[in-house]
Amino acid sequence: MKKLLIITFAVTLIFSLFSCDTNLFSKEEYTEPKPVINNDISQITFNNLRRTKIIDISGVGGFESTSEKTAITDSEIISGDSTKSGYPSLSYSVYRVKPGDMVGILAENFGITQDTIISVNNIRQTRTIQPGDYFRIPNIPGIIYTVRNDGETMDSIAKNYKVDVAKCCAVNNLEVNKSLTAGTTLFVPDAELDWVTRQEINGDLFKRPIKAWYYISSYFGWRNSPFTGQRSYHSGIDMACSTGTNIYAALAGTVTTAGWSDTYGNYVIVRHHSGYKTLYAHMSKINVRVGQYVEASSVLGLVGSTGLSTGPHLHFTVYKNGVAVNPQTLWN
Repeated sequence: MKKLLIITFAVTLIFSLFSCDTNLFSKEEYTEPKPVINNDISQITFNNLRRTKIIDISGVGGFESTSEKTAITDSEIISGDSTKSGYPSLSYSVYRVKPGDMVGILAENFGITQDTIISVNNIRQTRTIQPGDYFRIPNIPGIIYTVRNDGETMDSIAKNYKVDVAKCCAVNNLEVNKSLTAGTTLFVPDAELDWVTRQEINGDLFKRPIKAWYYISSYFGWRNSPFTGQRSYHSGIDMACSTGTNIYAALAGTVTTAGWSDTYGNYVIVRHHSGYKTLYAHMSKINVRVGQYVEASSVLGLVGSTGLSTGPHLHFTVYKNGVAVNPQTLWN
């Protein structure tokens, strides 16, 4: 009898849990909405891509901000019915990347610019796009701009990019001298990325410092030190080749250092534009002097094995604002 009462009580308790609070088991979990693709292109709202991240690449002289922020949504981007002013309204489609797609070809097919696809889709390196990626495709060319300082206006922004201020105002539904708040996201029609930013993203900024045959004996990043066997960070790449091979400047600039280091042996540092510096180490001979301006075709010196080295090679490092970056992302 006791067992029967216990079983009856348990069944009653379970039933009451289901009946008293149906939300306990029926509560819907949030799922990220997925764009519906129809022949690879479909009209969707920004809300379907709410979690996409964008980067402010709007300034002059390379990436000016690497802060990640939530992608612009329908309510965050300022736009309106610009057709009343004779300009097209801003709208977006979504394209799913297919094997063999390249940014340049996509831009041509959609009648916009490479800069537009790069800016709107936060593309840091065009060579890393993958089949299956989703791209937002605006119906007009231009780039995303995030207001940096309170008080900027469409007039000042249009002048900075040398574009039609009336069109900017129409597309963004703003008055020409309206004071804007820092953080406001705009679409600047017909604006382009600066040359440095475009070259960085396309991997065309630097030339290879070795034009003869070579192989990379040590890559950028973490490695086991050839001297201690300990895990250590390698700030550049080692390009192994014959002693006496010409070493060329990877980008035009001014020589700031040309001398000796116990670690680097004979080495040269060249300062470039946009916060870049390059270091060339273990030379057998230095051909330049401090203060000398060099072109990308200038011979800085010859490959050697001076300093802390295990054989003839060029140790090549690229610094961006004092931070070492992978050189292989900056050339083709």
